[in-house]
Amino acid sequence: MNWGSFYGRLRHFLDVIDPRTLFVSERRLCECIKLLDQFKNGSLPPGVTNAQLWDAQKVKQAIIHPDTGEKIPMPFRMSGFVPFGTPVVVGLLLPNQTLASTIFWQGLNQSHNACVNYCNRNASKPTPMSTFFQGYLGAVSSAVTIAVGLNILIKRAEHFSPTTKLLVQRFIPFPAVASANVCNVVLMRHTELSEGISVLDDKGNVVGTSKLAARHALMETALTRVVLPMPILLLPPLIMAMLERLPLLQKHPRLVLPVHSMVCLSAFGAALPVAISLFPQNTQIHVSELEPEISAATDCKILTYNKGL
Repeated sequence: MNWGSFYGRLRHFLDVIDPRTLFVSERRLCECIKLLDQFKNGSLPPGVTNAQLWDAQKVKQAIIHPDTGEKIPMPFRMSGFVPFGTPVVVGLLLPNQTLASTIFWQGLNQSHNACVNYCNRNASKPTPMSTFFQGYLGAVSSAVTIAVGLNILIKRAEHFSPTTKLLVQRFIPFPAVASANVCNVVLMRHTELSEGISVLDDKGNVVGTSKLAARHALMETALTRVVLPMPILLLPPLIMAMLERLPLLQKHPRLVLPVHSMVCLSAFGAALPVAISLFPQNTQIHVSELEPEISAATDCKILTYNKGL
């Protein structure tokens, strides 16, 4: 598989976000890890196929953090992002939001995002829990402030008709969520900028700790967090505005919420693998772009670092 191409990464991340891996048993996970260790040590039992090895790799990557080697809690894995995040997206896009509901759904969304960011971070350096709470509070505050502020502005806009106001209000979650996502990533992982992250040679050995690599990792992750909510929060309002005109939904208004949920689920499921495939998780960087002491510490011209997800 070509990890350097977008298509290669897309195929890889479709495996990473496969919700079926949420149901993998502890015994099956241990078998997969043991099989991969045997492959690495050159002691594979006879009869093991490439398909079995790829399946074991898929299971391990979906559940185990690449830096810590620990299990990621189910709701905060990338494979759980769509199943556990879709109800929140549906709540964010509900029409006629009150001040209380806006605060609740924006807060719940950023709570989930904060936990996902923390559990899928670059963990080559320890991150204190105070940093987690700082990122969480900053993201919730920015999301709620922007969403509530925009809602107030729209309600006070006298030249908008009631129908236009309702339609515009449906798009408010995107700027609130996108800006809060960036705030979430930067605040939660800002210690990487001051302490750096590990960069590895072609044999997987740590060459040093780079603040410049950390800057690249944070920029790429932040951009991903802006692109991710675009189709999730912009497409469903457009699609629902058209579907709600259909006679079926007008005659049966109880169907609006199930249809809305399916539209959000489809948009989320399509957007997530595309967004996280924009950049490789294990990113290559030329030593000339890193600190001089790192360049002097290795003969390798290309090093890698874990960007995080």
